[in-house]
Amino acid sequence: MDTISTIESNVEPIVSVLSMTSLFKNREEQLTDEANGVYEKSKEDCISSFDSWCESDQTDFVEYLLSKMSHCQHSQINSYLKPMLQRDFISLLPKKGLDHVAETVLSYLDAKSLCSAELVCKEWYRVISEGMLWKKLIESRVRTDSLWRGLSHRRGWVRYLFKPSAGEQHPDHMFYRRLFPKIIQDIESTENNWRSGRHNLQRINCRSEASKGVYCLQYDDHKIISGLRDNTIKIWDRTSLQCSKILTGHTGSVLCLQYDERVIISGSSDATVRVWEVVSGQMVNTLIHHCEAVLHLRFNNGMMVTCSKDRSIAVWDMTSPTDINLRRVLVGHRAAVNVVDFDEKYIVSASGDRTIKVWNTSNCEFVRTLNGHKRGIACLQYRDRLVVSGSSDNTIRLWDIECGTCLRVLDGHEELVRCIRFDNKRIVSGAYDGKIKVWDLAAALDPRSPNGTLCLRTLVEHTGRVFRLQFDEFQIVSSSHDDTILIWDFLSPEAPAPTTKNLHSPSRSYTFVSS
Repeated sequence: MDTISTIESNVEPIVSVLSMTSLFKNREEQLTDEANGVYEKSKEDCISSFDSWCESDQTDFVEYLLSKMSHCQHSQINSYLKPMLQRDFISLLPKKGLDHVAETVLSYLDAKSLCSAELVCKEWYRVISEGMLWKKLIESRVRTDSLWRGLSHRRGWVRYLFKPSAGEQHPDHMFYRRLFPKIIQDIESTENNWRSGRHNLQRINCRSEASKGVYCLQYDDHKIISGLRDNTIKIWDRTSLQCSKILTGHTGSVLCLQYDERVIISGSSDATVRVWEVVSGQMVNTLIHHCEAVLHLRFNNGMMVTCSKDRSIAVWDMTSPTDINLRRVLVGHRAAVNVVDFDEKYIVSASGDRTIKVWNTSNCEFVRTLNGHKRGIACLQYRDRLVVSGSSDNTIRLWDIECGTCLRVLDGHEELVRCIRFDNKRIVSGAYDGKIKVWDLAAALDPRSPNGTLCLRTLVEHTGRVFRLQFDEFQIVSSSHDDTILIWDFLSPEAPAPTTKNLHSPSRSYTFVSS
């Protein structure tokens, strides 16, 4: 009994506490319900007033409310607004008959972004597919990038671009979708071939009867025009590698030439400059001014510059092939002027006197001298602010033409550097040691790059002095005292052009060269 009394006495306070807790809880719930009722009524009144206001008043009211809120509340509202502000306009535009606007927007994407866009949803994929956006991306690259343009012609897929020929129909979207990565693969493979020296070699034996040697050349997709030591200009067919025409008239070695779609202009050790029609091969003009060998010439946009062993530079106005008049003679070099180059701003000349001189193109006034080579300078190229020169001191120098400073000296050739060319990626040089060297231009312009990393590859096939070379993204064409013209092709010609049925990776067959 005592035990039961003890338990009852302990339970009574607990029950009393629970009863009080329940009472308070019910009261809180009652107060909460009353507050909720007041809130709901106030909210309805506020919304009713809000709906009656104009948009500007509504905006002003919301801005005022936001100013009264805490940072935490701002964050919560921002999370709520974000999905409301997002619009899939690419999917919405076609529903309003604006497919072309959606296509135009997506056409600004690069390849990686276009791949991602295809995965967004079926509607985005449809816009990309029906808009032929992969085809348009490839066409844009071909229009703006010489590498893509050259590759399109050499691989043959250019026929699937732009407007189809009469009676032809272009492939569907998937063809171009598969073609794009194959093009990228081809470009990367070509770049690797340049760096590793893998190439296919074609050789033209000029078979000069008397004096042997090819002093100068220029090429395009259809022909190579060369100037020879035997006084002739020979034109070679690029497909057959056979001589298609021989131009005679010079009485000395043809030391330099340049051509465009209309004329060939050549300079010779006979001290004359001669003008020839490209198509007929007929000589239409002879310029007699220099008193010694004409060593180099350049022409462009109605202007020509020639230089000579007589230490002078002549600037000519070209109205037509038969109307070429001397404008100005530039003097200042103390030895033979071996090479000239120019643009609309500067004429640049280099001489056996070890100097490079810069002249103003418009008024032909002297600007500055670049000093640094230790022996005579045999070759140079000038573009934008950069001048690259080669010398009989066996070095190549890179110069900033505006301030006249030497940016880098490239060592590696064992004899006189006779010819040099550069583009946006590479410098290619040829020398009397019979070697052609390929240099990394970006690395050469970076003062942090070690000298030992600058030469990418040395090509050795000529058996005599290398006199002249030109190159593009895919090939080097060089000529030599050994009476040959060599074509170094870094894009495998065995690769089949893509078809609508076959876009497999091309097979490769290379000739390996020494480094």
